Amino acid sequence: MTKIEEAIVHEAEEEIKPKTRKQRNWNIVKTILKIGVTTALLVWVFSKVPVHLLKARLLHANYWWMLAALMCVLSSMVISAWRLLSFFKSVGLRLDPRYNLRLYFLGLFYNFLLPGGIGGDGYKMYLINKSYKTPLKKLFWAVMFDRLSGLWAIGLITVALIFLIPQIDVHISIPLGIFIVGSAIYCFVAYKFFKQYTKNFFQAHAKALLLQSLQLLAIVCVLLGQDFSGKFSPYLLSFLISALAAVIPITAGGAGAREAIFTKLADVFPMDKGLAVFLPASFYILSLIVAFIGLYYVIRPSRLQEGLPADEEVNGDDAVDLNSN
Repeated sequence: MTKIEEAIVHEAEEEIKPKTRKQRNWNIVKTILKIGVTTALLVWVFSKVPVHLLKARLLHANYWWMLAALMCVLSSMVISAWRLLSFFKSVGLRLDPRYNLRLYFLGLFYNFLLPGGIGGDGYKMYLINKSYKTPLKKLFWAVMFDRLSGLWAIGLITVALIFLIPQIDVHISIPLGIFIVGSAIYCFVAYKFFKQYTKNFFQAHAKALLLQSLQLLAIVCVLLGQDFSGKFSPYLLSFLISALAAVIPITAGGAGAREAIFTKLADVFPMDKGLAVFLPASFYILSLIVAFIGLYYVIRPSRLQEGLPADEEVNGDDAVDLNSN
C-alpha cells in the first residue's frame, strides 16, 4: 500500500471509529464552520434575490411537475446505489441488492448530517467491513471509483451542453478534446493500477450517465412546473457546474454553494436570476426528502437486514451471518 493510500484509509478509519474528546471537539468546530460558510453564502445569494420571490415561486409551482421531479431524484438515487453495487461486485463483495439499497439510503441521510468529509460513506464502509470483513482499502476505492464515474458522466454531459450554448465562445473541439484526453488518462490509470475495480467499469459508467440524466430531468420538471418556455441548456449546464462545486465539503450538504454558483452564472448565461436560485434550492429540498428514507433505518436499524437470508456467500467461499450484528 502506498503512503497516499495509507493516509486515505487512515482518514476513513478515523472517521468511523470511536472519537476522542479532541476529535469530537474538532468535528463540532467543522460543523460550526460549515454552517457559517453556508449561512454566509445564502445571505449573499438572498441579497441578490429576495427570499419572497423564491417563496412565491414555491407556492405557485405546479406540484404535479414537482412530484415528477421528486420521482426523478428518487430514481437517480436508486440508480446510484445500483452503480455502487457494480464496484462492490468488482472486488468480490456480493451484497444483496436490498441490503445495498437500504445501506445507500442510510448513508445518504448521514451525508446530510455528519460533519466529516466521508460522512455517510464512511458509516457504510464501517457496517460492511464489520459484517463482511471486506478490507477497508477495497471498500474505499470502490466508493472512490463510484464518485469518479459520476464526475466522468458530468464531464461528458457538460461537453454536450456547451455545444448548445452560443454564449460560451469556445470551439467545441477544445472541451471535447480535453474530455477525450482526460477520459483516456482516467482509463489508463484505472486499468493499469486499479484493474480489480474495472471488472464492471463500462457498466458502472453507463449507470452514471443514466443517474446524471435523471437528475437533469428533475431540473427540467422543476422548470416546467414554473411554466418555463425558454432554453433549458443554460440552466442544465449551471446545475452540473454547481454539482461539482457541491462536492467540496465546505457547506452543509451543498446548500449555499449551488445557489451561489447559479447566482454568478446568471450574470453570464441568459437565465432569470430568481429562477436560477430557485432551481438548486428546490433540488436540495427534493434530495433532502429522499434522504429522509434513511431515517427509518436510523430509528429501526434491525430493518436493514430484514428479509435477507440468514447466511450469504461473500468474498469467495466465506459465509457471514447477516443477523449476527
